[in-house]
Amino acid sequence: MSAALTVTGLTVGYPGGVRAVTDVSFEIAAGEALVLLGESGSGKTTVARTVLGLPGRGAEVSGDIRLGGTELRGLTGSDWSRVRGRRIGYVPQDPTGALDPLRRIGPQLAEVLRRHGRADGRRAARAAVPRLLELAGIPEPERVARSYPHELSGGLRQRAAIAIAVCCGPELLIADEPTTALDALVRGRILDLFDELRRECGIALLLVTHDLAAARRIGGEVAVVQDGRVVAAGPAELLAAEPGALR
Repeated sequence: MSAALTVTGLTVGYPGGVRAVTDVSFEIAAGEALVLLGESGSGKTTVARTVLGLPGRGAEVSGDIRLGGTELRGLTGSDWSRVRGRRIGYVPQDPTGALDPLRRIGPQLAEVLRRHGRADGRRAARAAVPRLLELAGIPEPERVARSYPHELSGGLRQRAAIAIAVCCGPELLIADEPTTALDALVRGRILDLFDELRRECGIALLLVTHDLAAARRIGGEVAVVQDGRVVAAGPAELLAAEPGALR
């Protein structure tokens, strides 16, 4: 199976000689998952945001980042507008970062579809909204589509953010600590939703987390990040059986 995402020798530095990421390499095939597991400040989020083309002000980036047949490192701003949201979906830690608090969920989702050419006109975009909300595991899609973000629970807001992230059928979904603010029951359901999306829709998943239990639940491959380097990697089942088994 060909890789949906290939990262080779990724190194990210900042002014003043700060090295956040050093020589990180990995691959994720379509429908598979990779969990970047590490403590706060380990560099895992920098890896994810660099894949998104958002390494931060003054960043010096080397190495290769390939999405399918596209080398991402050379993309311009206009090129990125055709990649982010369409070929790469992003779910932030706080769903309010992905949702406009002044607009209802349905129109926000419809706008993304129209912006990326995934719906032919306003009517088609509106008609697609309930199905996409159902895909994100929302049990009352019509009600949620009419709701403002503040009218929804934390779990429903996160599911709405996931619906926006996957509505254009991306090749890659990046989720950065997406369950940190949720209670244990909702956290498990959101992680199971990510697993369903990658298996049923063939989306490659890059999950960033500090949570060992989340890494185990997602499955796939795990890369442990420490001081900007991958210090251990292997299948999640080895991590579940014996945390020290990853190499």
